[in-house]
Amino acid sequence: MQKLTKAEEEIMQLFWDKGPSLVSALIDEMPEPKPPHSSVSSIVRILEKKGFVDHKTYGKTYEYFPIISKKEYSRFSLSKLVSNYFEGSVNELVSFLVKENDITLSELERIKQELKDKKTLKTNHHANLSPPNLHLPHHPIRYLSFYTS
Repeated sequence: MQKLTKAEEEIMQLFWDKGPSLVSALIDEMPEPKPPHSSVSSIVRILEKKGFVDHKTYGKTYEYFPIISKKEYSRFSLSKLVSNYFEGSVNELVSFLVKENDITLSELERIKQELKDKKTLKTNHHANLSPPNLHLPHHPIRYLSFYTS
């Protein structure tokens, strides 16, 4: 996966928020002053070449849709951030956030609880116990976006 430019990331945010869209619909969602259609169209085609979006053709009209979920890109970006700025250590990242007062003790406790819950869920899964009431959609993009919203 490649890192996105700021402009590419802004357009991907629109796709992740709106879902499948025409270029003109993306532009409608942008603040004033709106960029030219040709500029947005060029960025969308670059995103397609990078493997972030694909399209369906309806005559001469292209409807683009994301094929990389927000969760996938978030995971990639966070991994790059941790490796580039925190020596590959999540502990260093959390320590930095605590020192900079960007995370409270209650938030840290909530994170610890989520990690415990995740560990318990993995333990149950490895014991062939399915989590209760977990109904997963069959389409992979819907599955990923289901858990990112």
